[in-house]
Formats: sequence, structure tokens, C-alpha cells
Amino acid sequence: MLTDDQKARVLKEINSSLDKAEKHWRQGGYELVQEQKAQLESYNKAFDSAPSNIPEHPFVQDEETVIDQFIALVADMRNSSDHLMCEISYKSGAQVSGLERVFYETSALLPALALTIGFQGGGVTEYLGDGVLSLFKVDENGKKEAIYKSYRAANNVIGDSRDIVNQVLEERYGLPPIDIGVGLAMSKTIVKLVGVDGNKHPKAFGECVFRATKLSGGCNKIKIDERVWGEWPSSKGGRLKFKRLKHSKVQGYVIESKG
Repeated sequence: MLTDDQKARVLKEINSSLDKAEKHWRQGGYELVQEQKAQLESYNKAFDSAPSNIPEHPFVQDEETVIDQFIALVADMRNSSDHLMCEISYKSGAQVSGLERVFYETSALLPALALTIGFQGGGVTEYLGDGVLSLFKVDENGKKEAIYKSYRAANNVIGDSRDIVNQVLEERYGLPPIDIGVGLAMSKTIVKLVGVDGNKHPKAFGECVFRATKLSGGCNKIKIDERVWGEWPSSKGGRLKFKRLKHSKVQGYVIESKG
């Protein structure tokens, strides 16, 4: 669970982001300007490197081959396409609909996800429109702690942070609750730059990213791949149980509470 201070920070960040989103919407829906764009381009041009949010890799060099192990956490909002294409009834109390609705939902959700994941040491490396890709560094002698951190982040995403987001969306716009799916997967990755000269971005390429993406399709559920399950620390009297997924594109388990 989040501490009271963390909850307050998430709430403040959500409202601040929504204030900005409303301003941009009123001005025509222009995209938010990325503050680091100029800095990123200058690094790319001068040094063939770029600043990075990948944990323990603050800069990524173009010519350097880096192999590292991570747990990928992908979290995204469910049914965002339906929210976009289907007009919500204003009789339900909703004050916004369609594109404006999704704009505000994602403006609230994405910073909340980034903060919540950051509280546990994870780094958001990509924003996926209605979700995030984040990474947790895995050391050979620290797999247990990496798994616990990624799980706590995932549990807080579908728990306290989702509750705060939904509370704000209901209070400000009369919107119904949003749902979130989370996938966790572990593998070695290649950390590299992708793109063309003058516009290169750091990226971790590995199986964990693809598996976590496929596993993020649950509704307020955390799904993990076989490797995370195989490395999960065992304990007597544990409060979690793991149910094998059926008809899934990726083999894995859904985490459930014993009660």
C-alpha cells in the first residue's frame, strides 16, 4: 500500500496534470511540449548518446553493447478504444465524452503510474498512449528484492493509485471508474539507442517487454510470466496464490489473494 505521503503526492500530481490537460484542451488540444527534447537532441548530435530512465543506465551510448537483466512492468488502461469511440451518456452524470474523456483519463493515469512505479525504484521508459512500460533492474544476488519491488508497484497501481485516479475523475468529470491491467515478465535485454541521427532514444530490447505487454490484458489483475513465477521467493503462510493462465498467448500466472 502507499503511504499517506505517497497518496498525497499522487493526488497532487493527478490534479496538476489534469489542470494542464484542460488548459491544452481549451487551446485546441495541442500536445504537451517535452521539456527534454532539445537536451536529448543535443546529446544525440554531440555524443551519440542519450539520457535514459532505464534503471542504472542514466546514459546510453550508441556504440556500446550493454546486456542487462530486468523485470518489465507494463500497465495500461482497459477499453480505452471503447471510451474513445462510444459516446457516454450525459444522463449518467458524465460531463465529458469521446476524445476529451480519454484525454483526461490518460492525463490523470500516466503520471500516477509513473510516480507509483518510481516509489519502488522502477523507471518508466516508454509511455504507450494509455499506459506505461517500466523496468526494474535485476541483480543476480538481488532477484528476490527486484521481484518484491515490482510486485509492490503493480499492486499499488491496481490498488491505491487506481482508487485515487478514479476518485478525481469522478469528482471533476462525473466519469465511471477506469480499470487497469498489469503484466510482469523477466529476461535479459539489450540496452541500446534506436532511431536516426539527431533523434535517437534509449530502449531496452528483450523478451520481457513483449511478454509483459501480452500479460497486461487483465482487469485490475497482475499477471506474471513463467520466469518471474519460477524465481518467486517461497514463504510459509504466504498470502498470495498463483493461478495458471488458460488460453493465454504467453504462459504465466495470475496473482490472487488467499483472502
